[in-house]
Amino acid sequence: MGSILALDYGTTRIGVAISDTLRITAQPLAVIQVEEFEERLRELIRDRDVDLVVVGLPTSLDGSEGPSAAGARRLAERVGAITGVTVEMVDERFTTATAERVLVEGNVRRRRRREVVDKVAAAVILHGYLETLP
Repeated sequence: MGSILALDYGTTRIGVAISDTLRITAQPLAVIQVEEFEERLRELIRDRDVDLVVVGLPTSLDGSEGPSAAGARRLAERVGAITGVTVEMVDERFTTATAERVLVEGNVRRRRRREVVDKVAAAVILHGYLETLP
Protein backbone atom coordinates (compact mmCIF):
# COMPACT_ATOMS: atom_id res chain seq x y z
CA MET A 1 0.00 0.00 0.00
CA GLY A 2 1.44 3.34 -1.06
CA SER A 3 0.88 6.93 -0.04
CA ILE A 4 -2.12 9.07 -0.91
CA LEU A 5 -1.59 12.47 -2.51
CA ALA A 6 -4.25 15.16 -2.03
CA LEU A 7 -4.74 18.16 -4.30
CA ASP A 8 -6.48 21.45 -3.54
CA TYR A 9 -7.37 22.93 -6.94
CA GLY A 10 -6.82 26.58 -7.75
CA THR A 11 -6.60 28.47 -11.04
CA THR A 12 -3.02 29.63 -10.35
CA ARG A 13 -1.78 27.33 -7.57
CA ILE A 14 -2.47 23.77 -6.51
CA GLY A 15 -1.97 22.76 -2.90
CA VAL A 16 -0.48 19.32 -2.29
CA ALA A 17 -0.47 17.10 0.79
CA ILE A 18 0.67 13.52 1.31
CA SER A 19 -0.10 10.66 3.66
CA ASP A 20 2.36 8.25 5.16
CA THR A 21 2.34 4.73 3.66
CA LEU A 22 0.26 3.47 6.61
CA ARG A 23 -2.33 6.09 5.62
CA ILE A 24 -2.61 7.51 9.11
CA THR A 25 -1.24 11.04 8.85
CA ALA A 26 -1.69 13.91 6.39
CA GLN A 27 1.18 16.35 5.88
CA PRO A 28 1.14 19.58 3.86
CA LEU A 29 3.74 19.11 1.13
CA ALA A 30 3.89 21.82 -1.53
CA VAL A 31 2.17 24.60 -3.41
CA ILE A 32 2.70 24.14 -7.13
CA GLN A 33 2.15 26.79 -9.78
CA VAL A 34 -0.25 25.52 -12.46
CA GLU A 35 2.33 25.86 -15.24
CA GLU A 36 4.73 23.51 -13.36
CA PHE A 37 2.08 21.07 -12.23
CA GLU A 38 2.44 18.13 -14.63
CA GLU A 39 6.20 17.81 -14.21
CA ARG A 40 6.05 18.16 -10.41
CA LEU A 41 3.14 15.71 -10.19
CA ARG A 42 5.07 13.02 -12.04
CA GLU A 43 8.06 13.55 -9.72
CA LEU A 44 5.93 13.36 -6.58
CA ILE A 45 4.12 10.22 -7.64
CA ARG A 46 7.37 8.52 -8.59
CA ASP A 47 9.40 9.64 -5.57
CA ARG A 48 6.72 9.28 -2.88
CA ASP A 49 5.27 5.85 -3.79
CA VAL A 50 1.80 7.29 -4.47
CA ASP A 51 -0.93 4.90 -5.57
CA LEU A 52 -4.00 7.09 -5.04
CA VAL A 53 -4.71 10.79 -5.62
CA VAL A 54 -7.67 12.58 -4.05
CA VAL A 55 -8.81 15.89 -5.50
CA GLY A 56 -10.94 18.27 -3.49
CA LEU A 57 -14.28 19.05 -5.11
CA PRO A 58 -15.43 22.56 -4.20
CA THR A 59 -19.21 22.67 -3.86
CA SER A 60 -21.57 25.23 -2.41
CA LEU A 61 -23.50 24.63 0.80
CA ASP A 62 -26.46 23.26 -1.16
CA GLY A 63 -24.18 20.79 -2.95
CA SER A 64 -24.28 22.51 -6.33
CA GLU A 65 -21.12 22.82 -8.39
CA GLY A 66 -19.77 26.01 -9.92
CA PRO A 67 -16.80 26.90 -12.13
CA SER A 68 -14.23 25.85 -9.52
CA ALA A 69 -15.78 22.39 -9.31
CA ALA A 70 -15.56 22.04 -13.09
CA GLY A 71 -11.88 23.00 -12.90
CA ALA A 72 -11.26 20.46 -10.14
CA ARG A 73 -12.96 17.74 -12.21
CA ARG A 74 -10.77 18.62 -15.22
CA LEU A 75 -7.71 18.46 -12.96
CA ALA A 76 -8.73 15.01 -11.70
CA GLU A 77 -9.16 13.74 -15.27
CA ARG A 78 -5.77 15.18 -16.23
CA VAL A 79 -4.06 13.59 -13.22
CA GLY A 80 -5.47 10.19 -14.11
CA ALA A 81 -4.46 10.54 -17.77
CA ILE A 82 -0.93 11.74 -16.97
CA THR A 83 -0.12 9.24 -14.24
CA GLY A 84 -2.37 6.22 -14.59
CA VAL A 85 -2.93 6.43 -10.81
CA THR A 86 -6.44 6.04 -9.38
CA VAL A 87 -8.06 9.43 -8.72
CA GLU A 88 -11.00 10.10 -6.40
CA MET A 89 -12.96 13.30 -5.88
CA VAL A 90 -13.78 14.28 -2.29
CA ASP A 91 -15.97 17.01 -0.82
CA GLU A 92 -13.84 19.97 0.17
CA ARG A 93 -16.43 22.31 1.64
CA PHE A 94 -14.88 24.57 4.29
CA THR A 95 -11.33 23.26 3.84
CA THR A 96 -9.78 26.61 2.97
CA ALA A 97 -11.64 28.26 5.85
CA THR A 98 -10.45 25.49 8.18
CA ALA A 99 -6.88 25.87 6.91
CA GLU A 100 -7.03 29.65 7.44
CA ARG A 101 -8.35 29.17 10.97
CA VAL A 102 -5.58 26.69 11.83
CA LEU A 103 -2.95 29.10 10.52
CA VAL A 104 -4.43 32.09 12.37
CA GLU A 105 -4.64 30.09 15.60
CA GLY A 106 -1.02 29.07 15.04
CA ASN A 107 -0.07 32.77 14.89
CA VAL A 108 1.16 32.47 11.31
CA ARG A 109 1.63 35.92 9.80
CA ARG A 110 -0.74 36.99 7.02
CA ARG A 111 1.94 36.98 4.30
CA ARG A 112 3.10 33.49 5.28
CA ARG A 113 -0.53 32.27 5.44
CA ARG A 114 -1.02 33.26 1.79
CA GLU A 115 2.06 31.21 0.89
CA VAL A 116 0.98 28.02 2.68
CA VAL A 117 -2.83 28.01 2.88
CA ASP A 118 -3.23 25.89 -0.28
CA LYS A 119 -1.05 23.03 0.99
CA VAL A 120 -2.67 23.20 4.42
CA ALA A 121 -6.09 23.02 2.73
CA ALA A 122 -4.87 19.94 0.83
CA ALA A 123 -3.84 18.41 4.18
CA VAL A 124 -7.32 19.13 5.56
CA ILE A 125 -8.85 17.41 2.51
CA LEU A 126 -6.54 14.43 2.97
CA HIS A 127 -7.16 14.19 6.71
CA GLY A 128 -10.90 14.06 6.05
CA TYR A 129 -10.39 11.33 3.47
CA LEU A 130 -8.15 9.29 5.78
CA GLU A 131 -10.83 9.47 8.47
CA THR A 132 -13.22 7.60 6.13
CA LEU A 133 -10.85 4.67 5.59
CA PRO A 134 -11.46 1.47 7.56
